Amino acid sequence: MSSSSVDDEDLPGPMGSQRVGAYRWVIEWVIILMAVLICTVLLRSYVVQSFYIPSPSMSPTLQVGDRIMVNKLSYDLHEVHRGDVIVFKRPPLESQDYPDLVKRVIGMPGDQVSAMNGKVYINGKLLPEPWLPPGPQTYTGPLPGDANPQFNMPGPVSVPAGEYFVMGDNRVNSEDSRFFGPIPKSLIVGRAVAVVWPLSHAKGL
Repeated sequence: MSSSSVDDEDLPGPMGSQRVGAYRWVIEWVIILMAVLICTVLLRSYVVQSFYIPSPSMSPTLQVGDRIMVNKLSYDLHEVHRGDVIVFKRPPLESQDYPDLVKRVIGMPGDQVSAMNGKVYINGKLLPEPWLPPGPQTYTGPLPGDANPQFNMPGPVSVPAGEYFVMGDNRVNSEDSRFFGPIPKSLIVGRAVAVVWPLSHAKGL
């Protein structure tokens, strides 16, 4: 009887096993990296995103160079609240060349917003603003050289339904709703929840 034989080189050996293992390792890591990339894109698009603060309009709450985290789902879960720090897309009347702005919500839909003696009044009543430290930078009044005086103060400004009157905490150096008017909710990106960088400025908002 004749018997067939198999050469030793046809048998899977250590080199073949190593080659298969290397291919499997590369494929697994490609899949993992793709999954991480997809999750990152989805998180940035729909859940959270970081923003850089380029101006002192929210000083001292936010400093130039701070990085903040913004919850983009906040207003899908609850309504906008007075006092919230929000990020929103640049309104049509904004003259600064920033794609996104950061301000604080002061006037709610239906409110009458005005100023007297450097203080903000809502529907004729003084607005408590615990977020403002004492000092001249919190003096609230009309913006000098405002190209849109219909939104300026101290005359009362009516906030339309579905819109919000926003202001920077650095009232003497903030181009805000006194300039470009109330903003529609459709422009709001989300609520700023924390300063994350630099670490020395880290805090919740």
